[in-house]
Amino acid sequence: MSKRFLRWVETWIDENIHPGANPDIESHESRAKRLSEKLFAEAAAAGFTNFETEEERERVPPLVLAAVSDSTDFDIDAYRLKSQLAQENEDGD
Repeated sequence: MSKRFLRWVETWIDENIHPGANPDIESHESRAKRLSEKLFAEAAAAGFTNFETEEERERVPPLVLAAVSDSTDFDIDAYRLKSQLAQENEDGD
């Protein structure tokens, strides 16, 4: 088990998979499969060995599917606006 690779996977999921995506365009399963393949391709480019990635090949797709299936509505633009206003007002809210 490669903890370094799993930490990288968690970071990749946080940065690349946003909750609340429209499932009408692509099913959760097909999106998860596509993104899992992208993740493993980027892992190879990031310098992870075949041994590290193959060892975790069964654990990663369920993590990706869970992230893809998350239906939490999150408006990134509203979040950025609120963050910017909090920084300008220095109130931290």
